[in-house]
Amino acid sequence: MALPHVAAFTDTYLPTVNGVTYTVETWRDRWQARGGRMDVVYPKSDHEPGAGEYPVRSLPFPFYEGFRLGMPQIPNPVKDADLVHAHTPFSLGMAGQRLARKLEVPLVASYHTPSGEYAEYVAFNGTVESVVQAGAESYERWFLDRAAVVVAPSERTADHIRETVGTDTRLEVISNGVDTDFFRPVDTAAFRERHDLPDGPLVGYTGRHGYEKCLEDILDACEGLDVTVVFGGDGPAREDLEAVAAARDLDVRFLGFLDRAELPELYAALDVFAFPSPVETQGLVALEANCCGTPVAGVDAGALSDTVHEGETGYSYPEGDLEEFRRAIERVLDEQETLSERCLARRDSVSVEHAVGRLQAVYADVLDAPRQ
Repeated sequence: MALPHVAAFTDTYLPTVNGVTYTVETWRDRWQARGGRMDVVYPKSDHEPGAGEYPVRSLPFPFYEGFRLGMPQIPNPVKDADLVHAHTPFSLGMAGQRLARKLEVPLVASYHTPSGEYAEYVAFNGTVESVVQAGAESYERWFLDRAAVVVAPSERTADHIRETVGTDTRLEVISNGVDTDFFRPVDTAAFRERHDLPDGPLVGYTGRHGYEKCLEDILDACEGLDVTVVFGGDGPAREDLEAVAAARDLDVRFLGFLDRAELPELYAALDVFAFPSPVETQGLVALEANCCGTPVAGVDAGALSDTVHEGETGYSYPEGDLEEFRRAIERVLDEQETLSERCLARRDSVSVEHAVGRLQAVYADVLDAPRQ
């Protein structure tokens, strides 16, 4: 049976590297490898579009550096789609919703990030931030109520959608999945030499440097430990993070954006992946680190409560408790070899192949369901 033609709409895509862009790109590639067609509609950027990628006119987003706002346009090549998958509730998500309604085909909506978490980027005081956050949740509910199914990357995120957003739309939990062919243990000698990293223990993080991710907590927790702290990636909080690091008695290295080919080397080089972000909907980078044999010291909040398996893939700590964060890092360092073996034993269960298989089943189900 032929796979459906899927039109995927996203407000963030290459060259930006984050969990959403990685998921959209990887699902698209694996869907096509199965013989299906999944086109991607995204804001025009420096990314040179390949087959099945359709940029639309975009403008810089004034509140968040590097993010572009796509105009809600529908490129002609996707106007015969069998199903629309929106990876955003905003501009291009609205275009996807409009296309699904016009074609009378199912709309599937992925919930990647709680919109209210970004209220601080557009609000100038706490009162305005609270109003923006409440408005964002109402808008999310309105958007998700119009989907045939909502895809959540973790059980904890599904709980948030039910309890906070409050949509009655059917929910399916599908992990974003990890490309386990790519994210695997690799030799790290060349990476360490290239980035002038010392031979001692490395505690690090890679991903977007957003204020909501509480990355300064890593510096607080590592103060007094005999480790080098490594940050990969970039974002609006980086400059402030560098200023704080400069004032600490710590060896801290900021590597900036890394080429994707270097990510397995970074993960494998780390002894501990430190993850203090309480706002994750899955925490994909933690799973990538695990697949490279690196355990996690992560906050017991958001989706990380499900992602970090205590004593198996790392250790967790209560949100805001820096002493316990330090203790979690120390425990991972002490048990690094055993935890690493346990991380590698779980690789198949978090693979992207498993995720796309689940996605295929959900698509088939909503396409077979009576249209409303």
